[in-house]
Amino acid sequence: MNIHQFYDEGLSHASYAIYSDGQMALIDPARNPEPYLDFAREQGATISIIVETHPHADFVSSHTELHRLTGATIYTSRLSGAEYPHEPFDDGDRIGLGKVWLEALNTPGHSPDSICVLLRDSNDQPQAVFTGDTLFVGDVGRPDLRENVGHITAKAEALARELYHSLRKKLLTLPENVRVYPAHGPGSLCGKNMGSDLSSTIGREAASNYALQPMSEDEFVALLLEQQPFVPRYFPFDVALNKRGAGAFGPSTAAIPRLDTANLESGTMVVDGRQQGQFKAGHLPGAFNIPDGLRFETWLGTIIGPGEPFYLLTDNAEALQLLIEKAAKIGYEQFIKGGVLFSSEGPMISPPFNAGEFVENPDSYTILDIRSTQEAADRPIFKGAINIPLPELRDRIHQIPVDKPVAVHCAGGYRSAIGSSLVAAALPSATVLDIGNHILDLIPVK
Repeated sequence: MNIHQFYDEGLSHASYAIYSDGQMALIDPARNPEPYLDFAREQGATISIIVETHPHADFVSSHTELHRLTGATIYTSRLSGAEYPHEPFDDGDRIGLGKVWLEALNTPGHSPDSICVLLRDSNDQPQAVFTGDTLFVGDVGRPDLRENVGHITAKAEALARELYHSLRKKLLTLPENVRVYPAHGPGSLCGKNMGSDLSSTIGREAASNYALQPMSEDEFVALLLEQQPFVPRYFPFDVALNKRGAGAFGPSTAAIPRLDTANLESGTMVVDGRQQGQFKAGHLPGAFNIPDGLRFETWLGTIIGPGEPFYLLTDNAEALQLLIEKAAKIGYEQFIKGGVLFSSEGPMISPPFNAGEFVENPDSYTILDIRSTQEAADRPIFKGAINIPLPELRDRIHQIPVDKPVAVHCAGGYRSAIGSSLVAAALPSATVLDIGNHILDLIPVK
């Protein structure tokens, strides 16, 4: 029996292959099926089982494509309402895999249909548990993503109460040495306090995880519901897409046409994935700058809503293909009207930010703080700044006064590149300045 973890840093997503006696099971596979197919070939194993712990909100799974390619049976809870061919997999159900067993544990809380997968060895002893979004290293799944989407919906408080019992009556009753393999690591928006390690044990989590410490159900609910991160626009869309099953990754990304800037339709959004300096030196009118980086997928799906068509632009063919594949990881390739190569300077130039002038005359600027509400409250930087978190910015741009230059800041410079481009596109008459990484020098020293 062997376990292999696949980890996507961009979405902080972990998926798994378990293999025994030439048979392989996959847990929560990511959108691109090729790494799993390649790994199975390397191990000389046949992919025969695919398990979905729940319909995921933050990424699109390749479960249906892998089923078509390999004939593997998909297992998921009957509560998920899955519309693809599958076998129900719920409390006490077991699947044989070579010399080992996979057992379902119904663990509602993150979602009403969440399951965990317990791995038992040939002696029927628990060895590992694949916890999906129920239990993470140092954290537990957020309960507020299924209030209005999915086969079964439930209010966050009700799900938090279910999670309290799932953790204590199902997972914490397992032996302390059982390995914990979650579906996400640090940086994921499916929790709020994840540790840096990508696996753990039941004993370690029982001792150190804040949500597993002795407390009443009401105390747990209050603790869990406070200060959860924002919910990207794409999350409900991905839940529904995973419930149906997505199309094939390769053909879907290959179908996107490559276009010249002269062929772009007026009024369609342009997402410019070049780095901040390139964008500021010259870009297309109305373009949004979401620089390619570790969280490109998340910010794309936060700024652009499902169903909104857009062009995806960058400066070379390799980078463009990478951005298209990142968009496909959240199911957004279907909204790309075309990929555009753009290596020359565009007609719109972003005015430079002069830190010296800003420090001498801060009252001459409208200061826009696009950090989260909690960040702004915990560490105010500029007196009189307007706080509009970046995920809310497109909907609240009309609240920004434009009688003075608008200086946009975050905590390090990446979000402000996105935010300043959004404001400049929506308010073309305004002077919009990106404080960028100058903010690191302007933050008061405590």
